[in-house]
Amino acid sequence: MVKRAKLEIMRDILRIIEENKNSIKPTPLLRKSGLSSKGFKEYYIEFLERKLIIEQILEKNEKRVSLTEKGFKFLERYNTIKDFIDEFDL
Repeated sequence: MVKRAKLEIMRDILRIIEENKNSIKPTPLLRKSGLSSKGFKEYYIEFLERKLIIEQILEKNEKRVSLTEKGFKFLERYNTIKDFIDEFDL
């Protein structure tokens, strides 16, 4: 099993949110991330602190997670760097 680097994990979690129409409950996000609940919580807190995601409370106290503009920008820049690395076989 290949271990993912921190930036890859960050990209994966943010991409999951984006692919779910930019709105997902925390529990399904945890399940889809492939992380332990402890590991996921650490990333989740970091995302909130860095303002890459926001939590929204909807009707019936339903919590949803969405990307911020900064979160979208992270994914965009990550893809640019990844394309550069792939293009030059680095």
